[in-house]
Amino acid sequence: MSDSPLLRPYRRGALDLPNRIAMAPMTRGRADDSTGVPTPLTAEYYAQRASAGLIVTEGIYANVLGKGGPGIPGLVDDAQVAGWRKVTDAVHAAGGRIFAQLWHVGRMTHPLILPGGATPLAPSPVRITDAQIFTNQGLMDHVTPRAMTTAEVDATVEDFATEARNAIAAGFDGVEIHGANGYLIQQFLAENTNQRTDRYGGSRNNRLRLAVDIVTAVAAEVGAERVGLRISPDNPENQLAEQDPQTTYRTLLDTLDPLGLAYLHIIERGEYPALADLRPRWSNTLIANFNGPTPTTRAAGEKVLETGLADLFSFGRLFLANPDLPARFATGAPINEYSRELVYGGGAEGYTDYPVLQAERV
Repeated sequence: MSDSPLLRPYRRGALDLPNRIAMAPMTRGRADDSTGVPTPLTAEYYAQRASAGLIVTEGIYANVLGKGGPGIPGLVDDAQVAGWRKVTDAVHAAGGRIFAQLWHVGRMTHPLILPGGATPLAPSPVRITDAQIFTNQGLMDHVTPRAMTTAEVDATVEDFATEARNAIAAGFDGVEIHGANGYLIQQFLAENTNQRTDRYGGSRNNRLRLAVDIVTAVAAEVGAERVGLRISPDNPENQLAEQDPQTTYRTLLDTLDPLGLAYLHIIERGEYPALADLRPRWSNTLIANFNGPTPTTRAAGEKVLETGLADLFSFGRLFLANPDLPARFATGAPINEYSRELVYGGGAEGYTDYPVLQAERV
């Protein structure tokens, strides 16, 4: 097992990793809901998984109006920075490397989640009609979001840059911008959710503008070598529809590749073969991820690396249930199954209590 490509060290640019297994960002909903500050359990959770080549945190809101649910953490004030400093200190003490995922959910929230019952913001007033959203009062129908003014979009670019600066102050090794899964940045990319007529809508280049502006601003703030971007081309999640993902994302990569970012993180989910099509257009580190109905297997991750489609592979649900995932891959040990019911919210159960190999041998 030890000759697996997933277990080989990776060194490029500012990335110096002991293996090529990344921990994918996963919402866990266990921050203090009133303050957005991560709890001591959060530090324990990430430190347990420090053997990952790279940890990418759950999404952390760049503005409280971008908060997507109960227990979602922020990184916009001093208390939140201090809380995340405890997390990064714990991870570094355990020998790990950790990037903060910068996040704004756009229309994927609800007045019951936002301060003062605010209406969610989005590129255009297009409501999600095929699903409900979880709030502190249970599942609720989505509301029609309010279209952001041009000034509010410009301010959001600055929010991401400020959050990136806060992340470095909190001790993170870098940041990942969340441009995937139907959240705000991808809402601007998709034709069905972006019906604007200002400089952020209409033409393809205008729909790409927010993504490009945020990445450029964050790179200028903390250095391109500390910045990753996550995308999910042709992902129908959260009622999103991209008419020509191939041209959209080729154009995006052609624009961003010269910046020299730390990495591009691609979720392949839709019919468009994003990894095969975009790999030749990206000259820097590429992390691959599959978002299917079941957790991705070790063999699937190895195949991606062996065929050259990516340099690293990120695992989500396997890391949720297996804090020592690299050791399990190395030894062929059994893989714990995750508990779907305990993914979001709660305490230690289903969060920090999954067994590790040493405990199993007692």
